[in-house]
Amino acid sequence: MEQNNEDGADPPVLLLVGSSGGHLAQLLALRPWYERWPRCWVTFDTPEAVSLLAGEEVVPAYHPTTRNVPNLLRNAVLARRVLRRRRVAAVVTTGAGVAVPFVVLAWLRRIPTVYIEVYDRIDTPTLTARLCRPFLSAMLVQWEEQRRQYPEATVVGTLL
Repeated sequence: MEQNNEDGADPPVLLLVGSSGGHLAQLLALRPWYERWPRCWVTFDTPEAVSLLAGEEVVPAYHPTTRNVPNLLRNAVLARRVLRRRRVAAVVTTGAGVAVPFVVLAWLRRIPTVYIEVYDRIDTPTLTARLCRPFLSAMLVQWEEQRRQYPEATVVGTLL
């Protein structure tokens, strides 16, 4: 990703997408990796997320997402709007449901997509990972054991 942009357009951003709570905590643990890049967060507008992301650019997503088709559609419209208005260099996500429309629409726009499977699902894949998997540029896992579900994945170690 290039930070300097001589044509005057906004620099490309890293889009960090995740539900609040543990998903957000795992993305925040990547701070040493992403802190030098322009970034934008997509997460739920909860008191915890607002506090943890103070000073960051945040786009609030619709929740709940679990088995909630209206919010899936709202988040798809949100993803379309964000991906059209911003120069997104890559989408990085730990899930959960909010990730699906962002990953699929980024893939359609040929934007790299990275999914990091959560650390507490060692023996079975998450539904979100299964839905996003066909649209990913890279699948990362935190435990070697998770490669049983994702043989193509790269083990990055635990984030928390």
